[in-house]
Amino acid sequence: MGGIGSGRHWHWDSKSTTSDMRKLDVRHLAREGLLEPGTRFSWQWSCDGKKVADIRIVTEADRVRLIYKSRSYGGDWEHFDYPVRLLSTPCHYGGHRAWFSCPAQGCGRRVAILYGGRIFACRHCHQLAYPSQREESYQRHQRRAEKIRERLGWGTGADTWGPKPKGMHNRTFERLVAELGYWEDQSDAGFAQYVLSRFGNLSLT
Repeated sequence: MGGIGSGRHWHWDSKSTTSDMRKLDVRHLAREGLLEPGTRFSWQWSCDGKKVADIRIVTEADRVRLIYKSRSYGGDWEHFDYPVRLLSTPCHYGGHRAWFSCPAQGCGRRVAILYGGRIFACRHCHQLAYPSQREESYQRHQRRAEKIRERLGWGTGADTWGPKPKGMHNRTFERLVAELGYWEDQSDAGFAQYVLSRFGNLSLT
């Protein structure tokens, strides 16, 4: 079984993204009631139904302890056991929201998610980009079009247009169809421009 730091994808020409990393989301832990002092539990990550890494977490007053092992590039295993401070801010309608304080040296940012490399730290400390930041413009346009197709129930990746979903108002349907056409046209034009910029005028003979 791989440790926390093993199996990371590296991109030498760009930043790694948040989707390349294993993450701990304090909001999920709070919803599961796992931030009560004295709670001990294991958290694991899976791929295709197979566990690939896990971590033990002990919740204490105003902090959690992260206990795990990690290695990089097949090196020796390192064992880690360190605290991460828990912060709290009031919500507008009552109650409080929990946050992690990034444990990386010199950081301490208030964040909802920590990403696991050798240590768990915030996106800034790991120098991670969001996946959308590495997309070409035509990919972003296509992603918006696919979201509209999902809402219409027409299926993603399809070229055909389907009927109006049952119960949807005509005005809403017409607006979504117009938006879908716009974003698909933008995606097609952007892809053509991308190919031209990368490969120039291609002639098929």
